[in-house]
Amino acid sequence: MFRKAAVPTVSNGSYLQGQANGKLSSMDSGEPAREGKVVLKKKVTLLRGISIIIGTIIGAGIFISPKGILKNTGSVGMSLTVWTVCGILSLFGALCYAELGTCIKKSGGHYTYILEAFGPLPAFVRVWVELLVIRPAATAVISLAFGRYILEPFFMQCEIPELAIKLITAVGITLVMVLNSTSVSWSARIQMFLTFCKLVAILIIIVPGVIQLIKGETQHFKNAFAGNDASIMGLPLAFYSGMYAYSGWFYLNFVTEEVENPEKNIPLAICISMIIVTVGYVLTNVAYFTTISAGELLLSKAVAVTFAERLMGSFSLAVPVFVALSCFGSMNGGVLAVSRMFFVASREGHLPEILSMIHVRKHTPLPAVIVLHPLTMIMLFNGDLYSLLNFLSFARWLFIGLVVAGLIYLRYKRPDMPRPFKVPLFIPALFSFTCLFMVALSLYSDPVNTGIGFAITLTGIPAYYLFIVWDNKPKWFRKLLGK
Repeated sequence: MFRKAAVPTVSNGSYLQGQANGKLSSMDSGEPAREGKVVLKKKVTLLRGISIIIGTIIGAGIFISPKGILKNTGSVGMSLTVWTVCGILSLFGALCYAELGTCIKKSGGHYTYILEAFGPLPAFVRVWVELLVIRPAATAVISLAFGRYILEPFFMQCEIPELAIKLITAVGITLVMVLNSTSVSWSARIQMFLTFCKLVAILIIIVPGVIQLIKGETQHFKNAFAGNDASIMGLPLAFYSGMYAYSGWFYLNFVTEEVENPEKNIPLAICISMIIVTVGYVLTNVAYFTTISAGELLLSKAVAVTFAERLMGSFSLAVPVFVALSCFGSMNGGVLAVSRMFFVASREGHLPEILSMIHVRKHTPLPAVIVLHPLTMIMLFNGDLYSLLNFLSFARWLFIGLVVAGLIYLRYKRPDMPRPFKVPLFIPALFSFTCLFMVALSLYSDPVNTGIGFAITLTGIPAYYLFIVWDNKPKWFRKLLGK
């Protein structure tokens, strides 16, 4: 049923024994393919790349984060400022990843770039925390929004039972896993369709909002910065909510080996996607405030639905359907991309060997996809949506900041590396500083959730020495690791 996906970088499954200096073998080195070898095919075109980025970014964030940002900034004007700044910062980060994706033409995203710049230990810790915390929690957050919005038309006059939300969410997660296990082409096609649905959902909000502005409905923008003053406690959480809403610009880098003409298509897809998303997000939030006051927005559990009920009458029933499809697309894009990180980490000997295997007929990394299912279910039934958001943000932005710092390090460590796309040095410097500054502030403003995230991240260090460095493992332990 399965066959090894590619020639491993190491011959015996141990990264340290294979290449102690932290370098990856080149995927385009001209080495002849072994006869009958099954590989992931280059099926990601420019349009599909754009759909992966937009389709993953626009999900739960724009329909959930307005509440989190407004709560932590205290005013309409400050919340719109945070939305704009987060868009600019995300563009800076995306440009950095565009450079990394064109000079390191290997899949795996964060993991691959940390491995290339800093070596195996931090790379293993990155994939360890991604597998245990970040991806299950992120999928749970997105899928919970999917469950709530898809049930909204059936519970317009009453509260939706939490158990019903979690049950329908579990069904949605399972469907995504099955889809990504079955066909890469169908996953990409459905992602393109869902991206179209996302943009329609955004336009359904923006167009009535613009009409409201033309009519002079600007009362909620008067004294826009009046209200509770933003504090050092709230601002990092507001930026976490905003950066979470924009997160997804890095997912195309997870499938670099499957992108056609990556030197051209990766930067183009990233730039086009980030311009569309940033403009759409800011206009969507402006549209919300043409109809909903700050106090009403904080009380609403489904901001887009509340907005539609005020302006669209019975047509408002269609809005939660579009939003649910949007969230489903974000779930699909995330699983499609991150499964490649586990695939590459297994290929490098950092995860069990079975995760680097591909289905012979379907050409999908099936084991790397389904490994997420049980962990996501645990997060789903044992976590609160907003605590999950803060919980995963610490580890995610810590390592993203480290990746971009690695770009600066590689400029000096390997100045002769071909760089078809190159950003000014101040962009990675500003972005990495911002990420690490947010992480530091979060330890002060939300010590419980960030402390838990920090503790789980540190467990990757003993796990590295136990699973990777320790050579004299018992036979049963080696079998458990698939070695």
